[in-house]
Amino acid sequence: MPHHQLQPAFLLHRRPYSNSSLLIECFAAGAGRFPAIARGVATRRGQGLALLQPFNPLLIGWSGRGEVKSLNRYEAAASPLHLTGEALYCGFYLNELLMRLLQRGDPQRRLFALYGQALEGLAGGADLEPLLRRFELSLLEEIGFGLILDREGETDEPLQPDRRYHYHLERGPLSAPGDGPVVSGATLLALAAGDALGPDALQEARGLLRHVLACYLGDRPLHSRELFRAAARNQAAPD
Repeated sequence: MPHHQLQPAFLLHRRPYSNSSLLIECFAAGAGRFPAIARGVATRRGQGLALLQPFNPLLIGWSGRGEVKSLNRYEAAASPLHLTGEALYCGFYLNELLMRLLQRGDPQRRLFALYGQALEGLAGGADLEPLLRRFELSLLEEIGFGLILDREGETDEPLQPDRRYHYHLERGPLSAPGDGPVVSGATLLALAAGDALGPDALQEARGLLRHVLACYLGDRPLHSRELFRAAARNQAAPD
């Protein structure tokens, strides 16, 4: 049975398995996403349970030939990233996107690094909207669904900042009327260049990326969004 040397990793999800074990979904730098069983962690005075948490930078080793691996080594790679408030729900959102869109067993070293940077930004108090939009764009690019952001989909002409475009999932920005979201050329070009977005452009970018992601996520709603909405309702409710 092959054993893998320690690799940088994060946990995307975990749930109890058997009496004292966990079924975990790992995202490792050189192996991509895969499920594993962490056996007996609930009997080790809570150390395993505390360490095997989402957002903790880890080094893990595993073995097994089947789809579900056996986790046989794990340790902290760095200090835990403490996400609180809205940043915590954003972290759940990033994890859910990876769980839903990233194929198992597909090594994604660059995406792994970008994910780690996004978590550090969330833990460090970065502006949430720009961070989420950057990660969504990067995720789509890395899994082969990158957006066309700099040229018109029919004519291949450069986009004009002062024009508005209908975004078609397969053809990109179109000057002619269509069914997709309407986005200004200035917003699309700023996204392509990685420039800072103002409030109006952020709103357009959010609508665009929500539309595109929904096409790949399917009809099942994102649990992290529902959690965030429920928390917001509870906060707004009178005591």
